[in-house]
Amino acid sequence: MTLFEELDTAVLELDAGQHLRWVNNAAEECLSASRDRLIGRELGHIEGVPEALGHAIADTLSDQRPRRLHDCLLPGGNYNCTIQYIDADRLLLECHSLEWNQQQQQLQQFEVQTGLMNLLRRNLGHEIRNPLGGIRGAAQMMAEELGDQELGTLARMIMREVDRIDELIKRFWQPSAHRELFDVHRCLQEGLELLESEDKTIRVTRDYDPSIPPLSGDQAAIRQLFINLLRNCHQAGARKVCVRTRVEHGSALLEEGRGTVVRVDIEDDGDGVPLQLRPLLFLPMVTGRRNGTGLGLALVQQIAADHGGLVTYDPLDQGSRFSLHLPFPGNENGGTDHGGNPS
Repeated sequence: MTLFEELDTAVLELDAGQHLRWVNNAAEECLSASRDRLIGRELGHIEGVPEALGHAIADTLSDQRPRRLHDCLLPGGNYNCTIQYIDADRLLLECHSLEWNQQQQQLQQFEVQTGLMNLLRRNLGHEIRNPLGGIRGAAQMMAEELGDQELGTLARMIMREVDRIDELIKRFWQPSAHRELFDVHRCLQEGLELLESEDKTIRVTRDYDPSIPPLSGDQAAIRQLFINLLRNCHQAGARKVCVRTRVEHGSALLEEGRGTVVRVDIEDDGDGVPLQLRPLLFLPMVTGRRNGTGLGLALVQQIAADHGGLVTYDPLDQGSRFSLHLPFPGNENGGTDHGGNPS
């Protein structure tokens, strides 16, 4: 059974009475209990195990045919479960984590996006900024010529927007190497204060894990990341925003194998992201807004990448969830676990 111990798939051996005879490491996470507490117990008596799974196992014992249950909610999350008949007193139950599969897909998508962003950073920074300089110069001449007339006001607005885009490109193209210890909750608070000052009707819920220690990075860049994500909530017409911080164990997103990360979720009840934009969401020049630059979320992802992390997107029934994943301090190379609250 040593080979099964290395699998990310939960593997459980049961007898004819559905008592657990053996489980691997992934099965402990699947059932949210240690093997010492699991061996010998009847599967159906474990809290959080659905009756449907027990019925499917009984049917396989009866007709010796394999069965598969999709999207089965177990204590450790959602799983696809496969039941295999071995003999009259043995069955094998395999549980494939849907969250794990989703994380792998997100990681693959992130790697593609990172490659494209690096290509843009190397080759297109000057190509984009040079014409912007010409546009700004022309607008400045118009503003000086037209003064306080309506067209002069519009010319100054063009200058401000060009300056804003130029600053975004500089940040995207030239990431800061500055590093210091910072409090992730303080960065969030500064972003939330700005959001609440811009939209006094929005309701914010804070759900923080106070045990998260200081992180290392560019505090100003992380603050900008949160500001961009929170402004997205406002621009999506959100009335409610929930900000949650957790230490997440067993993540596949940042490390080879299952690592420990600091996770920050920003959830809103706004309009959400159109389906056709979701696979391209963090790429430069992709936007669903008429006046959007398409650089805000690309910058967010680049800041996260410069800190060894990444940002993921999940649609909600109403609204969106953007999640920042950052390496846990001291665990960048698979260090020790932390006693904080798992998500």
